[in-house]
Amino acid sequence: MNQAKMMMNAALLAAASLGAGVARALGGWDSALQTLCIVMAVDTLSGVACALVWKKSPKSDNGAFESHASIKGLLRKGAALAVVWVAYNLDVAFATDFLRNAAILFFVGNDGLSIVENLGIIGLPLPPAVTRAFEALRQKGEE
Repeated sequence: MNQAKMMMNAALLAAASLGAGVARALGGWDSALQTLCIVMAVDTLSGVACALVWKKSPKSDNGAFESHASIKGLLRKGAALAVVWVAYNLDVAFATDFLRNAAILFFVGNDGLSIVENLGIIGLPLPPAVTRAFEALRQKGEE
């Protein structure tokens, strides 16, 4: 095996190990965490599209892409995952499964509403049922 292939395999192994460790720390790679990650990714991509393509981002003064606003958004996503991590550890400490799921539901709803907002900015309306579903998830996470 050549040097480049060995380095690539080592990098893939490291990435897979890191991903597995993060998933485990957040309570496991179940459908709730998968959904949260998907919604966070779509929110990020739709926000970047608003800024780069349509130049209508509400996160910058001129609507264009700003790396500072992007970094702040990624830090918020990291903070949300930190809340899920803390909630999962509280569930473990108190032998429940409520707090992690509530945190995930809240953030799925919150980021889902952000997606709805972003898609509205770029001119793609969504069915009201989708908007109501994200709002219901957010409210359920608050309860």
